[in-house]
Amino acid sequence: MSINILMPALSPTMTEGKLAKWHVKVGDTVKAGQVVCEIETDKATMEVEAVDEGKVGQIVVPEGTEGVKVNAVIAVLLEEGETSVPAAAAPAIPASTPAAPKAEPAPAPAAPKPAAAPAVAAAVAPTHGPRIFASPLAKRMAAEKGIDLAALKGSGPNGRIVKADVEAAGPGAARPAAVPAPGAAPVAPRPAPSIPAQPIITAPGDRHVPHTAVRKVIARRMLESKQTVPHFYLTVEFEIDALLTARQAINDVARKQGAKVSVNDMLIKACAKALRDHPDCNASWAEEEMIQYGAVDVSVAVATDRGLITPIIRNADMKGVAQISIEMKDLASRAKVGKLKLEEFQGGGFTISNLGMFGVKEFAAIINPPQAMILAVGAAEERVVARKGEMVIRHMMSCTLAVDHRVVDGALGAQFLQTLRAYIEQPAAMLV
Repeated sequence: MSINILMPALSPTMTEGKLAKWHVKVGDTVKAGQVVCEIETDKATMEVEAVDEGKVGQIVVPEGTEGVKVNAVIAVLLEEGETSVPAAAAPAIPASTPAAPKAEPAPAPAAPKPAAAPAVAAAVAPTHGPRIFASPLAKRMAAEKGIDLAALKGSGPNGRIVKADVEAAGPGAARPAAVPAPGAAPVAPRPAPSIPAQPIITAPGDRHVPHTAVRKVIARRMLESKQTVPHFYLTVEFEIDALLTARQAINDVARKQGAKVSVNDMLIKACAKALRDHPDCNASWAEEEMIQYGAVDVSVAVATDRGLITPIIRNADMKGVAQISIEMKDLASRAKVGKLKLEEFQGGGFTISNLGMFGVKEFAAIINPPQAMILAVGAAEERVVARKGEMVIRHMMSCTLAVDHRVVDGALGAQFLQTLRAYIEQPAAMLV
């Protein structure tokens, strides 16, 4: 019996993906654990291994197909003794793949028309709303004249509508809006006209670049974050001369381990220590509760050709800066080619986004839900500052903390930044 290979769910939020590449072709023999294809998710391109053994009998979804739904059949394996996929078992090509149009089912035979129009009949005997008391003759006359009985006031016993009430209403009075006959498909109301969006005017030479799966997810999540998360921002300036001196001393030793510590690596460590000191900040908002994380996992924004991705340094507060540097370089290099594992970019309780290396002095980042905070790091530059009544030159760095006000109040966010300042301006404290 043939075996279907299904589109796997490679993340809890994944509903569809792109079949980026096949590693097998029809006729190949596949063993359990063998990589059969690559799937592009909203964050990375991941390899999919076969669970069963057999011969590839049919490739259902070709390479490059986008929008393949989770659990859709992407290929069929033949068991020993089978030579082809039975016609009855051959899966249909997914809707996202160009295919011949399906034949429309034959319409059901129409019911014979009653003497009165269906819309009027439905209005006379509604299935919803208050019951209308009327004599059979009044009902028939109302149906013939197209009169809504609900609009009439009965003069009979207990308000019952009688023949005289219908005659007094006159033909065509109080005609109801058309209501579909029982059993007929309901007609959707026509939406109110809306103001059209400003059209995009293109010209010869303009490029039309299709959205990647990653870009679509980034757009959706960032829009959701700005619309649903109450952001507030706290901006501070750190003096980092002591941090730069400590970094130089650390690199003199770390080179023997093949590491070269960056300012960003030391910021990861400092933020992790501050989060350990303020566990209320290492949290997420849920509808019924606040979730405070036991581990300090720091996400770091990495720009790739496919979009932004945030690999995670796990337990960053417990690691040395040299180890953080080695891990970060490995994660960043694999993120840029889409080779991260699922657990390497999903989760995290805090994010660092550093644009200082591009000369950006200061900016505000958008929170990455469900996290509650993200630190936007600007460029370090020499500035003239006042110290003990004298003008001196110091290396200063502007950082802006974006905070989810549902989780972290302003005072708590300010206290977090005070602790972060202590670690950055006195880096020896990070080693305690």
